Amino acid sequence: MPQRDGFIAGVPAFADTIQPDPDAAAAFYAGLFGWEFENAMPPDSPSTYLVGRIRGGDVGAVGSIPEGAPPSATWRTYIWVESADETAAKVVQAGGSVIAPPVDVADAGRTAAFRDPEGATFSVWQAYNNKGWQIVNEHGAPVLNTLNTRDPRAAKRFYGAVFGWDTFLLEGDREMWMMAGYGDHLEREHPYERERLVTMSAPEGFEDVVAAINPIPDDQPAHWDVTFAVDDADAIAEKAAALGGTVIAAPFDVPWVRLTVIADPQGATFTASQLVPMAS
Repeated sequence: MPQRDGFIAGVPAFADTIQPDPDAAAAFYAGLFGWEFENAMPPDSPSTYLVGRIRGGDVGAVGSIPEGAPPSATWRTYIWVESADETAAKVVQAGGSVIAPPVDVADAGRTAAFRDPEGATFSVWQAYNNKGWQIVNEHGAPVLNTLNTRDPRAAKRFYGAVFGWDTFLLEGDREMWMMAGYGDHLEREHPYERERLVTMSAPEGFEDVVAAINPIPDDQPAHWDVTFAVDDADAIAEKAAALGGTVIAAPFDVPWVRLTVIADPQGATFTASQLVPMAS
């Protein structure tokens, strides 16, 4: 299921990283994942927005840090919505706050940025011509977004109210965000998707998973994280270090995957995930 042409409301649909030096960051991700980049900004723009692609399909982007934003590198998660303005109202009603109000990005789409009650930031994407990720679930492409939260119970109330999410418990007590009906959408877009999940020994209901939720200690800030699929987590950790990145968490195993957490040379962190199907 690598090719995508749009999402449905409530599903993470894109991620980008803002960096003090976008060109240097692009060189890192090109070396690590093989991305090819194109600057989406006009030639006379003071800002840079480099769209990363695999086989011509969008998989992420590297941009300049917006004026007034903290000068630190970070990855940002975008969730597909039907209306950025209506979502802004839901966020505020549920106890979150608006960081950047809804604004059109030319003819690409309409976006807004928010902070949940615990402080984790996320964005939304109301698509016009830009449909978000086009390649997913293969080496170098996105596979999952994760909310790291100190208060899972409060997070469930907030994101349930804003996006209609529920949670799904995996083996090993790993919780995932799920949305009823997402599996039906996937099956319509990609016939035999449920059959594919069965061959992977995925539990019943896994087709409705849209993201993950990860409890963290009280001394850590709540944040959203992006995960990229890789063929070999150990090899990608070694390559990241060789390219100037830092391995925050050496490769380790959890059910279905082998993970490693990496910081790029300017400090934006992400996860790399190697699929390790469970035996039937």
